[in-house]
Amino acid sequence: MPDDHGGFEHVRENVDGHPMVNLLGYASTYWMRLSLGVFAAFLTRFARLVPPIVVAAAIDRAIRQSGETGLLTDVGLLPAAQVTGQAARLALLERLVAIAVLAYLLRSVARFASRYLLQSAAQKVQRDLRNDTYDHLQHLSMDFFVDHQTGGMMSILNSDINRLEQFLNTEFRQLIRVVATVGGIAVILWTYSPKLALVALAPVPLIGLASGQFLTWIEPRYKSIRETVARLNTRLENNLGGAAVIKTFDRYDFERDRVAAQSEAYHDEKVHALRIRRGFFATLRLLTGVVFVLVLYLGGTDIITGVPGTDGALTLGGFALFFLLLRRLYSPMRRVGKSANKYQLAKSSAERVFGLLGREPTITSPTDPYHPDGVDGHVAFDSVTFSYGDRDPVLHDVSLDVPAGTTVGLAGATGAGKSTLVKLVARFHDVDGRPASVGQPESRRESGAVDGGAVRVDGVDVRDYELQALRDEIAIVEQNPYLFSGTVAENIAYGDEATLEAEWAGDGDDVGDGDQTARERVVEAATAAAADEFIGDLPEGYDTQVGERGVKLSGGQRQRLAIARALVNDPAIIIFDEATSDVDTETEDLIQESLERLVEERTAFVIAHRLSTIQHADEIVVLDDGRIVEQGEHAELVSMDGAYADLWNGQADADPRPADD
Repeated sequence: MPDDHGGFEHVRENVDGHPMVNLLGYASTYWMRLSLGVFAAFLTRFARLVPPIVVAAAIDRAIRQSGETGLLTDVGLLPAAQVTGQAARLALLERLVAIAVLAYLLRSVARFASRYLLQSAAQKVQRDLRNDTYDHLQHLSMDFFVDHQTGGMMSILNSDINRLEQFLNTEFRQLIRVVATVGGIAVILWTYSPKLALVALAPVPLIGLASGQFLTWIEPRYKSIRETVARLNTRLENNLGGAAVIKTFDRYDFERDRVAAQSEAYHDEKVHALRIRRGFFATLRLLTGVVFVLVLYLGGTDIITGVPGTDGALTLGGFALFFLLLRRLYSPMRRVGKSANKYQLAKSSAERVFGLLGREPTITSPTDPYHPDGVDGHVAFDSVTFSYGDRDPVLHDVSLDVPAGTTVGLAGATGAGKSTLVKLVARFHDVDGRPASVGQPESRRESGAVDGGAVRVDGVDVRDYELQALRDEIAIVEQNPYLFSGTVAENIAYGDEATLEAEWAGDGDDVGDGDQTARERVVEAATAAAADEFIGDLPEGYDTQVGERGVKLSGGQRQRLAIARALVNDPAIIIFDEATSDVDTETEDLIQESLERLVEERTAFVIAHRLSTIQHADEIVVLDDGRIVEQGEHAELVSMDGAYADLWNGQADADPRPADD
């Protein structure tokens, strides 16, 4: 069986520009905080280089009483004259101690400022990036969610964005550390011995070249690692979510093997990358070890054979300074490889994040959208043809006129196209092509394809509506409704923005037209959906927590809450997508009794597996293989002895209850 890619293997193609430049673009919002943090970080590194210079001056000037001046003298912090006598030497030492104390104090303050400013900026970028990515994800069209799995999306929103925050928080400071440390040490070493400075700094360009090659080697590995971990997350999420199915069919071994295969692939990619990393770091350590030995030999030889005080001769304090600074020089340089490693991980994550942000929704409002004052609910399907992507059409030249206030029952075998047809009304998908609407200029018809037909609400192509204005007038109750973790009241109120906000905030003010509170609207919708009675029996009534996905409620209770949620916004068009297929007979009867009241003065589409649900519909439409094969009233269709009659008779034979003809 093929691996689960989650649909994210090509998401990087949507990145506009370099992903890390895009990340810095997000960070630039906080440029003042970042600038101050960078300045404080440089100040921290420079202050950290002062104590070794103090040690060198103490050895040469206070302890050995030599006439060498050194860097502190050159910048005016120490007198140039040679110091002799115990009192003068102690005074000089005290001055050096004071300089060291000030350097440590400055370093402590600057380090706090730099870490706070840079880390807080990284946290703000993480917050903004996650919010924007989530918001963009929510606005993508349904075809995106069909092709991409939840595990991959969660990996981007959590793991990838967290990794970018860690990169800004840690590796950005590390870059400052390398630049400030190498630059500062290069100046200091050159001041004391240009010859040894060249030896000590020789590995710097080599490390830079090696790091570049390391990036070339490691980049493909980390791209592969991100893909394998996304597939592993997707597989784990699917299995945990489908635990009941696995138990039912006893597929423990099968799923264990699938998880093991994904884990093995992830393990192999990580180990391959680990070999490259370890080899690179070992080479760096060997190179810095060679330099250490050379400085020891050349510096020691210079002191032994040189004449103190002459130009180019290394002092004893300078010799000690070299070894104090060499460790500080190569420690951040050795981290260049680790930083390159982190950079590649961050770049891979940035490609996924900004690739997702670069994905444009396929369903959007037009440039000049139609904003209706209200919707009557007249729905017309005009020669509609639709296919999912490059696949064969699901609907073929479907034409259907549904006057406002009409209840239409949709019947047909599984896969006939019933659900697809009604989803076109709310623009979860668009018909194939781009026709002109009724009343639109002829130029629109000339510039757009007309093969896919059109879906119109009140005579206007749904693609000309402002998207949210259209969907505000449409409610859908699905076969397996999704309930959010929260209270019963919050889940019902979710169908209307003002009601939800008032309910969630515990606001008792009127909502809507000002004549009902949020709770009153919730109760009214629940009563209409035959849910009020069972809600009253719950431990805390409307304030009862339903659990994740409504796990604390039965299937029928969840369904009735979904119907109440659909009604709370008083939509002009309501769609029941096999909304009673998962409820028991008693619950179905309760819902059926109130169905006429539910759809009163509304246009309703009722997709039914149980044909008893739609036998009283104003019109019944039978679909087969994406085409309308029959339509009419229940009695008329039964008398035709065609496809609908076959379905009805088959269910009547299986259902002992008398049919209400």
